[in-house]
Parts: sequence; C-alpha cells; structure tokens
Amino acid sequence: MTNKESAVSFLKMAGSGEVTSAYDKFVEPEFIHHNQYFPGDRQSLMIAMQDAHKTNPNTSFEVKHIYEDGNTVITHSYVAKEDLEITVVHIFRFNQNHKIVKLWDVGQLINKDTPNKNSPF
Repeated sequence: MTNKESAVSFLKMAGSGEVTSAYDKFVEPEFIHHNQYFPGDRQSLMIAMQDAHKTNPNTSFEVKHIYEDGNTVITHSYVAKEDLEITVVHIFRFNQNHKIVKLWDVGQLINKDTPNKNSPF
C-alpha cells in the first residue's frame, strides 16, 4: 500500500468511526500530532476522534485532492456532519515502514452564504 493509499484509508476508517482500527493499522506508537486543541500524543488524539464520532459523526467524507512529496502526503477533503460542512487539510509524515509518524490538520467551516462562488474545492 502506498503512503497516499494509507492516508486515505486512515481518514476513511477514522471518519466512519473505526478509529482504533485505523490507528492500529496505520499509526506508529511514537506518533505525534500538531492539533492545537489536544495534547500532542497518539492516545489523546485517538480518544478525541472517538469522542467526536460519538457526539457528531460524519455523514460524508471525501478526499478531493491528494499530493505526495517523498514521505509527506497532503489531503484536501470534504467532511459533512449532521449540522455543518467542513473542508479539511491533513498533512501526514510517514516513516520507512509506511506508518504515520506525524500529523497536522487544518479545518474550515464551509459557509453557504460566501461571496466567493469558486467553492473551497
């Protein structure tokens, strides 16, 4: 499996509620992340993702763009929840075993009343 395929599979599994399985399959134990809302360790983000799925599960998830440069993969995705839509950029760093060792994520609410008619995608 390529790093691109691993990134997409991880996002789809985690986004559909299979968070623990996604982490077991794709994420190194020494993983760190840069999401400012949670401590930077693997366990903290995994629990936050599980809790988010329980309280407001995704109704739709689609990777719109994906880019790879060496051991870095960047995805630009559409996420729909019951009461909101989001565009999210994930930046993954992989190790030589094709496991995720670092993650950055940046999200933005999609505003239906935006003056920009180009869409976020």
